[in-house]
Amino acid sequence: MPDAQAQQAAKLAAAKAALRFIEPGMVVGLGSGSTATLFIQLLGEKVQQGLDIKGIASSEDSEVLGRKLGIPITDFDHHSTIDVAVDGADEVAPGLALIKGGGGKLLREKIVASACKRFIIVADDSKLVKQLGAFPLPVEVIPMAVPLVTEKLSDLGFTPKIRQDKSGNGPYITDEGNILLDCSSSGIADPEVTAAEIRSIIGVVEHGLFLNMAERVLLAGADGSVRELTVEDYPAA
Repeated sequence: MPDAQAQQAAKLAAAKAALRFIEPGMVVGLGSGSTATLFIQLLGEKVQQGLDIKGIASSEDSEVLGRKLGIPITDFDHHSTIDVAVDGADEVAPGLALIKGGGGKLLREKIVASACKRFIIVADDSKLVKQLGAFPLPVEVIPMAVPLVTEKLSDLGFTPKIRQDKSGNGPYITDEGNILLDCSSSGIADPEVTAAEIRSIIGVVEHGLFLNMAERVLLAGADGSVRELTVEDYPAA
């Protein structure tokens, strides 16, 4: 595992690399999480220097940060399409299959990703894996359905655990008022099949498998080097 300082340097390098995809007049999807936050901060600097863009945020936190930095925030009532969205990931596997949601914002992140022309992931190279699943898969669930969904997920081979709030005073509540189940497993061998199985469970709002969504991943090393991965560069196994 990289040390904290090296990992932070890698995240910053990836965030900086994403700026070259942003052009004046664009609607930009603002992701969530540590690396996406660095991108928003860098984008805010560009806006303060005169860059004319608008942002659609994937979380309340990202919206607050964007507004604080002077990024004009819009919504889907005014712009139904996002030109480029930049977000992080918890795991990146062959085919650019992703696990996202470690920060708790997966539903809005997936809505933003689904509405953009280009979905670009920024991450440090510790996120690159051969198979998804070492990172527990987040699944957002309607509160009353948690016991039922937990049982169904267990039948699929997961070990679900209710995510707790950082304060330790109870479950983490998503921006939409739902519960997150963090689902440990021995690995997700077929993400497409697993995604369909989870989606079919009544009470599931959304899951953290982002499949066939990312155009490219900007993967940074601790030395500041950034390599771009596309589906062609990193095909499915």
